[in-house]
Amino acid sequence: MATLLYRLGRASLRRRRLVAVVWLVVLVGLGLAAATLKGPTASNFTMPGTESQKAIDLLADRFPAASGATGTIAVKAPQDGALTTPAGQAVVGQLTQEAATLPGVVGAVDPYQARALTPDGRYALIQVQFAGRADDVTAEQRDAYEKVGAQAEAQGWQVAPGGEVLNAEPEVGSTEAIGVLVAAVVLIITFGSLVAAGMTMLNALIGVGVGMAGLFALSGAVELTSTAPILALMLGLAVGIDYSLFITSRHRQNLLDGLSPEEAVGRAVGTAGSAVVFAGATVVVALAGLAVVGIPFLTVMGLAAAGTVTVAVLVAITLAPALLGFAGRKVLPRKLRNREAVADPGTGSEDRSGFGFRWAHWVTRFRIPVILVGLLGLGLLAIPAQDMRLALPDASAAAEGTPARVSNDLIQEGFGPGFTGRLAVVVTADSPQATQAAVPQVTALIQKTDGVLAVAPPQLDPSGRTALLGVIPKTGPTDEATETVVHDIREQVGGIQNAEVLLTGVTAIGIDVSEKLSDALPVYLLLVVGLSVLLLMLVFRSILVPVKAALGFLLTVAATFGITVAVFQQGHLADLVGLDTPAPLVSFLPILLIGILFGLAMDYEVFLVSRMREDYVHGDTARQATINGMGHGARVVTAAALIMISVFGGFVFLEDPIIKSMGFALAIGVAIDAFVVRMTIVPAVMSLLNNAAWWLPRWLNRILPNVDVEGEGLRAHLAEREPAEVR
Repeated sequence: MATLLYRLGRASLRRRRLVAVVWLVVLVGLGLAAATLKGPTASNFTMPGTESQKAIDLLADRFPAASGATGTIAVKAPQDGALTTPAGQAVVGQLTQEAATLPGVVGAVDPYQARALTPDGRYALIQVQFAGRADDVTAEQRDAYEKVGAQAEAQGWQVAPGGEVLNAEPEVGSTEAIGVLVAAVVLIITFGSLVAAGMTMLNALIGVGVGMAGLFALSGAVELTSTAPILALMLGLAVGIDYSLFITSRHRQNLLDGLSPEEAVGRAVGTAGSAVVFAGATVVVALAGLAVVGIPFLTVMGLAAAGTVTVAVLVAITLAPALLGFAGRKVLPRKLRNREAVADPGTGSEDRSGFGFRWAHWVTRFRIPVILVGLLGLGLLAIPAQDMRLALPDASAAAEGTPARVSNDLIQEGFGPGFTGRLAVVVTADSPQATQAAVPQVTALIQKTDGVLAVAPPQLDPSGRTALLGVIPKTGPTDEATETVVHDIREQVGGIQNAEVLLTGVTAIGIDVSEKLSDALPVYLLLVVGLSVLLLMLVFRSILVPVKAALGFLLTVAATFGITVAVFQQGHLADLVGLDTPAPLVSFLPILLIGILFGLAMDYEVFLVSRMREDYVHGDTARQATINGMGHGARVVTAAALIMISVFGGFVFLEDPIIKSMGFALAIGVAIDAFVVRMTIVPAVMSLLNNAAWWLPRWLNRILPNVDVEGEGLRAHLAEREPAEVR
C-alpha cells in the first residue's frame, strides 16, 4: 500500500493542475446537484418492529386524520376564573377558530368540549391536528402556527403554541466557525507558515464541501435525519484538517531532510498517507458498522458521516499533494525556505531537545506511577456513567425562550408534567362491534394503572374499527416513572380478547427507541473492540499492542460517558456549556460516540505506535523506540487533537441540545484519548512491556497479511532506485 500511495503522491504533484481542476469540477457539480435535488430532512426517529411504530403505521392506514403531527396551544388567562366568563370563552373560541383555519391544519379541539381546563379557570389547552407529519410541515406553516394568538396577547393573555410540530431541523450558524478559527490558529503555530496552514485548511474545506454537497444531493432520494448532516459536517471538518496536517507535516520534514518537492510529497503520501488511509478506513468501518444495530435512522447517520470521512481521505492523498506542489518550499517557515537542506539536527527532525522527547523520557522513567495515576483518574471520571439514562429529548430540554420551551413550561405550570408527554392507545379490531366492546375494558385497565392521571374519551375512525384514546401520565416524558407506566399499561392491556391494543405517541416512541439502542450498545461495543484488536494486529504484528490499544479505548469511552453524564444529565458545570436544563442523554449518543471515538483513537494509536515499531524493527531498544515514536509524533498529534477539539467544541455553542451534547462528548473524548491515553498511558505501558510488546507467534505472523502501514515495502523499493534528487 505504501508503494502505491508513493506513486499516487508523485503523480498528483506532477499533474497538480489536472487534479485541482478535477476536484473543482466535482465540487461545483455536486453543489449544483445539491441545490436542485436536495430533499427535506426528518426530525422524527422511527423504529421498525417496535409496538409504538406499528401503531403509528396502523393509524396512517386506518385513521389518517390522527396520524399527522399534533400541536398544543397553551393558554393562560390574566387572572383566575377568567376562562369561565363570557369574555374569556369568546377569547378562547376565537383562538380555537384561528388555529383551525391555519394552513396545513385539519382541525382544532375546543378546550371546553375536551374539558382541557384547570379547576381555577386560568389555564386551557387547545389541541391542533395537522394533516402531515412534523417533517412535512413547511416553514411557512410553522411560522403561522407560532404567531397564533397575537390579538389575545394584546388583551393580556399568554398564548404559547407548542407540540411536536415545532420539531425543526437544527440550524448551523456562525458559532461553530469559532472552532474552525481556533483550528486555523493551531495550524499556523504548528507550521510557522501561513501558506502551509492556509493550504491545509483549504484542502479540508474542499473535502467538506464535496462531502456535504454529495450528501445533500442524495437527500432527495434518501431520508436523512436532521442531525445526520451536522454529524457529517463535524467529522468531515475534523478529520479533513487532521489528515492533511499529517501529510503536510511529513512533507515538510522530508523537504528539510534534503529531498526534492516531488520525492518529498511522494514519501509523505507513502508513509503518513498510509496511516491516513488506515485511520480513515477504521472510522468508516466503525460508522458503517452502525448498520449492524438495525436501526434505520442510525444507519443513515453512520453512512452519511462515513461518506464525508471517505472524501476527506481521498482529498488528503490526491488534492493535498497537488496543493503542496503549487506551494513548493513556501510550506516551510520563511527562515528555512532558502537554506540548503542538510540532514542534521539543525534542520531535520532529529532534534531530540523538543517537548515530545522530554515528555517521553519522563513518562517512561516514571511509568508505574504514571499508569496508576492515569487509571485512577479515568476511573474516577467514569463513575457518573453508572447513572446514565437515555431518552429522546423533549421540549423541557430545549433552550429557554424558544417557543417549544415556553409552551412546555406553561403547560407544566398549569396542568403538570404529564400533559407534556401524552400517550396514545390504539384499539383496533375486525369489526366496529369488537372495537366498541374492547374500548371500555381498555379504558378501565389503564385508569387503574399506577402513574396514570387521566384517560381521554375515545376517538373513532370513519369505519368504527379503530379507536384512539389519549392517556395522560402523572410524570414527564423523560421521567423514569413514565417509562414504568408505559410498560405497565402494555402489560395490563395485553390480555384483551378479539382486539389489538397498541401504545404509541412521541413519549412511547422515545422510550422504545432508547431501549432498543441500550440493548444494542454492548453488542456494538464488542464488535468495535474486536475489530480494533484485529486491525491493529495486522498493522503492528503484535498481540499485546492491540490489546493495550483496545483497553485504552475502553478507558476513553468510560471516562467520556462519565463526564458527559455529569454535565448534561446531572447538571454539574452546565452553565459553562450553555445548558439550561439537565436531562437524560439523547439515546443514540453513546453508540455514535463509540463508533466515532474508535476511529479517532486508532488515528493517534497508528501515528504514534507505527513510528515506535519502525525504530524497533531497525534496531533500537524497545524503550528507545517508544521515546522516538513519542518524540517525533507528539507535536503533530497534539496539533491534530487540538484541532479536533476545537472543531467539535464549536458545536457546543449551538442551542440544539442533541448537537450540543454530541459536540461536547466528542471534544472531551478526543482530549482524553489523545493526551491521557495515547500520549501518557500508552508510552508508559509500552516501556513497561519492553520487548514483549512486539511478540507475535510465528504461525500467526505467517497467516496475517502484511498491510505495510509503516512503509517497509516502500523503503525496499526506494533502496533499489538511485539516491533521490537533492536540491
